[in-house]
Amino acid sequence: MDPGKERSLNTPLILVIDDDTRLRKLLQKFLSENGFRVFSAANTAEADEMMSWYVFDLLVVDVMMPGETGIEFTGRLRESGQNVPVLILTAMGETGDRISGLESGADDYLSKPFEPRELLLRINSILRRVMSKPPEKQKAEVKFGIHRYDLDEHILYRGSERIRLPLAEAALLQLLAERAGQDISREELAQKTGNETNLRTIDVQITRLRRKIEPDAGTPRYIQTIRGKGYSLIPD
Repeated sequence: MDPGKERSLNTPLILVIDDDTRLRKLLQKFLSENGFRVFSAANTAEADEMMSWYVFDLLVVDVMMPGETGIEFTGRLRESGQNVPVLILTAMGETGDRISGLESGADDYLSKPFEPRELLLRINSILRRVMSKPPEKQKAEVKFGIHRYDLDEHILYRGSERIRLPLAEAALLQLLAERAGQDISREELAQKTGNETNLRTIDVQITRLRRKIEPDAGTPRYIQTIRGKGYSLIPD
């Protein structure tokens, strides 16, 4: 979360986006009375500004608004990678709007006019689903300069380009990356890569790795030599 953004740790924060001033105020009052913190916006431009300051738990978005529609707004959020839950409000009988809304990435829809209690039930249902989802697993990777090493897939990338390594170098980089920032002795590296009989092999492989990932292999920044001990991978 950005340091400048605010979020309530206990009370869900909802943003209502609707160009109908009367409905917007009614929804803000009703939802506030039912235990939510609620902000409102008259259009998606106002919503964008509010979302730059607050992290919302759910958006209630009207479909028909001047300028960018609720469907276009929802689609833009999803394309940008934002997964905040969205409940869209559609005109009664507009099946096409409901389908388009769901296809754009909305989590649910509600037709106007609607009973406030039904809106409350749908909001609580969405929030329960979101809260019950297991947290997404953080991608395990180590970054150094323009390179990153995927610890799960055992793959080295330069930017988006995959760099293929010989098996011996790949095994060595995996060990260094798993313990990034720690000193590892040459003896341990040799033992775990099957080179116990010749420690010089580790030095040769380190040199080859440096040529692939260091800006200047002669003055290594990321794979550093620990004098009298071994090597260490220093991530950014």
